[in-house]
Amino acid sequence: MSSRDNFKSFIPPNKIIPELTIKAVLVGALLAIILGSANAYLGLYAGLTVSAVIPGAVMAFALLKPFKGTILEVNIGMMGAAAGEALAAGVIFTIPALVLLGTWTEIQYLETTLIALLGGILGVLWMIPLRRALIIKTDLPFPEGVAVAAVLTTTVGDGENSSKVKSKSSGVSGIWLIVGVLLAGIFKFGQVALKTFSGAIHSIIDIGKFSIGGREGNGVFYGGVASSPALLGVGWIIGPKIASFVFVGGLLGWVILAPLIALATGLPTPTTPSQITDALSFGSGNFETGKLIWGFYEIWGNYIRYIGVGAMVVGGLYTIFKLRSNLSQGLKEAIAGITGGQIEAKKRTDQDLNFKFVFLLIGALTIPVFILYGYVSNEWAISGIMAVFAILFAFIASAIAGYMAGLLGSSNNPISGVTVSVLLITSLILLGFGLSGNVGAYGVAILIAAVICCAAAISGDVLQSMTCGQMIGATPKNQQIAEIIGVLAAAPVLALVVSALDQAYRIGSTNLPAPQAFLMAGIVKGVLGGEMVWPFVLAGAVLAFVLILIDLPVLPVAIGIYLPFTLAVPIFGGGVVRHITNIFITRKYGSSDEEQISEWELAIKQTDVKPKEKIIRTGLLLTAGLIAGEALMGVIVAFLIIGGINLSIFEYPPIWPGLILWIFVAILLAYIPLREIFANEK
Repeated sequence: MSSRDNFKSFIPPNKIIPELTIKAVLVGALLAIILGSANAYLGLYAGLTVSAVIPGAVMAFALLKPFKGTILEVNIGMMGAAAGEALAAGVIFTIPALVLLGTWTEIQYLETTLIALLGGILGVLWMIPLRRALIIKTDLPFPEGVAVAAVLTTTVGDGENSSKVKSKSSGVSGIWLIVGVLLAGIFKFGQVALKTFSGAIHSIIDIGKFSIGGREGNGVFYGGVASSPALLGVGWIIGPKIASFVFVGGLLGWVILAPLIALATGLPTPTTPSQITDALSFGSGNFETGKLIWGFYEIWGNYIRYIGVGAMVVGGLYTIFKLRSNLSQGLKEAIAGITGGQIEAKKRTDQDLNFKFVFLLIGALTIPVFILYGYVSNEWAISGIMAVFAILFAFIASAIAGYMAGLLGSSNNPISGVTVSVLLITSLILLGFGLSGNVGAYGVAILIAAVICCAAAISGDVLQSMTCGQMIGATPKNQQIAEIIGVLAAAPVLALVVSALDQAYRIGSTNLPAPQAFLMAGIVKGVLGGEMVWPFVLAGAVLAFVLILIDLPVLPVAIGIYLPFTLAVPIFGGGVVRHITNIFITRKYGSSDEEQISEWELAIKQTDVKPKEKIIRTGLLLTAGLIAGEALMGVIVAFLIIGGINLSIFEYPPIWPGLILWIFVAILLAYIPLREIFANEK
């Protein structure tokens, strides 16, 4: 396992430039509120959130540019934005479930704010002792961290007076970053705002009737792809190996297991108005095709997804076990700090918040968590035990979520899967205490999971942002303070936003379906109400053990099973493009016998870029642009939706234009980095 202890950052550790300034902190707090609010709506409406690491960096740069903000000040502004967006995910995945379960009749402002505050601060604090273990002592790619570092070093410059896009000194034109942003931004706007073409292509193949178990069933196979330039970029950055494992998980869940269940049980049929609307959307207006695809998604949501959850639980715990030496080293440093033996870090870029302060604060948080649980549930004895459980389990959930963000990026990090795992364990513990089958018990389970979910959601974005900081030469301590300020700014506003949305649209209605919250409510009812599909969770756990025994990575496969197949395919597509790029590099410049330069170094390298490195850096800039463009446009469209602005041209947009354009972007991603090789071969 590699270490990045000696990594040479863009701003050297011995160079001091403005960083944690009032203007940077204010920009971070403002962006935390704006992007957190946008993502709260987007998550409740569409079931997805947009990672704010890159949009936050671009917006922070735009706001700080008139004030001559340095690259490190822009990074501080980005930390606030990331905190707001991540906290929004933690809140909307869990809190609305309390309304759906009938525990609350409406969103309670004070309780929601406290949950977001406690969970968010807990997530930031637990990431401090985990920072070195997950960022420095592993070789996790952190795709969005790499992308945003490439964006900042190419646009903001060295933080003195430079804000122009560099080109000549690096030997790599920064224009490819802009090309990527424009390509993905225009693509996303046409897809989501104008609805000129479909964002995902679904198809179903019926291969006839077969007799199984005394009944006749249809043999059906599903295929689909999300035409997303950003996911192509993620696949390119993480490389063909990890992308392939994610795809294998998708194949296992969607191409092998789901058709077998469909054959054995038959495909479910949509009956309610919202289900029929979804089916028409899947079929682009064709109900007969759409109902088959809808049925396939129901099987995935009700059964296959839980295989992914089971695999995630075991894979996550095994990952923590594999990282035990790094984690224990971090904890030893922490204990040394508590006992007064913490040695001042040698480098500015390795200074965390004081470990003694961090652990005292984590311990102190047990008291407000206990009071909150006891006040809401009136089960004071159980609340005391569960408060300690929440604090400790937040560490495990944060480590798993942070690792998965490092693997696939924050946007593709299945936080809902981590939350489902937490809910399963929480509900089982409550079942052991004799709490079951009533609305009060459901509420306690959700409340406990909500604090842990907010902590886990924050952890992924913290690590992504801190990876960028590590590359550009930020001070970890300042970043950690900025993230806490972002949580403090976003939490009170998020509670207001979710409450206002509930009053305006009603959580659970077709205007605000809150899909993740429905999933959480279903989990709690399933466990405490005795209807949980345990065989599928256990099957996932067994699968994880098998993968561990044959020494294959568990989490990428588990994520592939848990995510919709349409997301696994473009990630794999990006991995394939990267593989093709690597083949051409090897053919032209030979194999990697000479010293390898890491993608971290390439993302920020400005001078003496060799031809081989130039290809990868061009690709990194282009993919950074693709990820940034789609994420930025996602936020802009979220605000259009919030403002009630409807620009859609088609109710059911055509499928093929989106697929053709997406393939064109993939061809560009292959061609642009390699264009000089092709030119020389002519």
